[in-house]
Amino acid sequence: MKVIVEADGGARGNPGPAGYGALVRDANTGDILTERQEFLGVTTNNVAEYSGLIAGLEAAIELGATEVEVRMDSKLVIEQMAGRWRVKHPNMRPLALQAQTLARTVERISYTWIPREQNKDADRLANLAMDAG
Repeated sequence: MKVIVEADGGARGNPGPAGYGALVRDANTGDILTERQEFLGVTTNNVAEYSGLIAGLEAAIELGATEVEVRMDSKLVIEQMAGRWRVKHPNMRPLALQAQTLARTVERISYTWIPREQNKDADRLANLAMDAG
């Protein structure tokens, strides 16, 4: 099954109160299959972005996805996960490793950077998570 994972994370202040949103879409119909959101407490926007990616990948795997297209507006996360940028910050390495481990469990995965305007559903979930905190 091919799915699209859309994920976003944010922090109000950096660091500040943070949260993520993630959703999984059926790649053929565009229907949303599941959504996840979580308030993370005080952390950075990049930790929140990676947390959203991890949650989205976990949800896709639970649904039985074999092919995943990840779409995010975080250039940092997309480039690091695609292997084009190194993960330099020590706090980011465990999150990147966790995401890479999850990614290896699916047959095919791709990473696409999208403009913020195209990531509204995941952004809405991230903001709901931050509002709940």
